[in-house]
Amino acid sequence: MRIWNKSGWMVAAALVMAPVAANAQSAVRDSGLIVSSVEQAIAQPAARIEGFALTVDVSDRALYVMSGERVVRRFPVSVGEDGYPTPQGSFRIRHMIWNPSWTPPASSWARGKKREAPGSPGNPMGRVKMFFQEPDYYIHGSGAISSLGNARSHGCIRMRNEDAVELARLVMVNGGDPRNPQWFQQTVANRTTSRDVVLPRPVQVRIRA
Repeated sequence: MRIWNKSGWMVAAALVMAPVAANAQSAVRDSGLIVSSVEQAIAQPAARIEGFALTVDVSDRALYVMSGERVVRRFPVSVGEDGYPTPQGSFRIRHMIWNPSWTPPASSWARGKKREAPGSPGNPMGRVKMFFQEPDYYIHGSGAISSLGNARSHGCIRMRNEDAVELARLVMVNGGDPRNPQWFQQTVANRTTSRDVVLPRPVQVRIRA
């Protein structure tokens, strides 16, 4: 069952796998879970999805969780700004880091910035990052929620931390590396400790204009 609030976000946690009718497509494309913490995000069910893949629409500023050609989740994202575009094409997520550190890249925009440890308040990577083109491009959590729906990143895909955590769990389940609830609870609780995950089955990511 799906319950919608006035902003069009999906409150219920259940995944609905029925085909999306044409006149219902807009409703699904505006859906996403409402959770207010990463603890709530890891408590949501993460199911296997037939034909699982991710699509990022740069123009829509949205990330879609796909089952074949059907949209089953939509998340608002921030994409690359002018001068730092998000790469387009077909990629795969093979590797992710929970509680990542951040090292400033050798780029003019990062001049003067310092390395940030996992869990540091100044760490722009949030709670998890999923590489779609190593080493420079990834989908990652962010506390800068005002940037969502805009072109504000330096090429990466930013999400709410809570959304990134939910998405990473779906990627792990569908990428062949499910973990038990205790693993996620420990990972979220120990935010200063990084954990690497390498997927047995890489997950497809399509990025389009």
